[in-house]
Amino acid sequence: MTTRRGFLAGLLAAGTAPQLGWASVGNPAYLAAAQEPDGGFALFGLRGDGTETFRVPLPARGHAGAGHPRRAEAVAFARRPGAFALVVDCSTGEVRRRLSPPEGRQFNGHGVFAEAGARLFTAEQRSDTSEGAIGIWDVEAGYRRLGEVPTQGIGPHDLRMMPDGATLVVANGGIATDPTDRTKLNIDTMRPNLAYLGFDGTLLEKVELEAALWRNSIRHLAIRSDGMVAFAMQWEGEEGAAPPLLGLHRRGEPARLAPAPLAHELAMQGYAGSIAFSGDGTEVAVTSPRGGRVHRFSDRGDFLGPISRADVCGLAAHRDGLLASDGLGGLIAIEAGRPRPLARCDRAWDNHIVGLGA
Repeated sequence: MTTRRGFLAGLLAAGTAPQLGWASVGNPAYLAAAQEPDGGFALFGLRGDGTETFRVPLPARGHAGAGHPRRAEAVAFARRPGAFALVVDCSTGEVRRRLSPPEGRQFNGHGVFAEAGARLFTAEQRSDTSEGAIGIWDVEAGYRRLGEVPTQGIGPHDLRMMPDGATLVVANGGIATDPTDRTKLNIDTMRPNLAYLGFDGTLLEKVELEAALWRNSIRHLAIRSDGMVAFAMQWEGEEGAAPPLLGLHRRGEPARLAPAPLAHELAMQGYAGSIAFSGDGTEVAVTSPRGGRVHRFSDRGDFLGPISRADVCGLAAHRDGLLASDGLGGLIAIEAGRPRPLARCDRAWDNHIVGLGA
């Protein structure tokens, strides 16, 4: 009988392993990075029930990742400011490429595949000024860098593809940072924005918050299939303030902020770590590892309620609800507003869960 190991070895010998699809690693629904008990780091594939399908060691702490749409290949981004991104063959565990930004640039933890996996876009910034850039990589040519385009803002973080397949949306956080220790340099003058860009860098639309909220850094994004964009924010202003940490936007319209009741907003401690629409798209939620909370909202921005969970951060769509992860190794499904434990692992999940096949 042919074993999986023997099958993979034969494919490797034939030079065809890079074409293996996600079925070769158990059809994971998600990617997530974690720190293990021995202090090491790894990238994991997860099914919808929380079971693990593969594990690939990483040389340092990961942040987010991007899964190739056709083959079992992922790009694991280092925690920002990042000097590397690893192209990992998830079927063999082999690191096939180590991507480095040009001199004077840094990766900012997120990226996305486009054009059926032929191109990779990476969120970057200039180390000296924090001016944002999107790196463009030719995947089929071995991840050869083709160039870059500006993000039209300072300190970009998350980067997503719009449903039309031809538009990028970028969360320009507005914060200039010291590249050596991430010290924030411009809190008094920061000005975040949400920028929609063509692949050639053409600015299609820019959305800014009112001046009183310019210290609300736009950090993470979730996109619904109809083009609605949800964005999560992190407050850099006065301690004890409780600004909304969730925004909703459609192209051509003003941004709409979604506040929680004051006591619940205060409990978030000004920090939303991840964001996701539910699997059926009727809800959107943000997490706060500082506050130990998940806040659920309707797709109109109405507050639906909190869920308490220590050190919760990772969040992704899950069937009709949501999947959340925490720094204590927990994975929970959130369905009809109720948490349901899926698994507890001997590891600390990092900030994000990345859905595959979206």
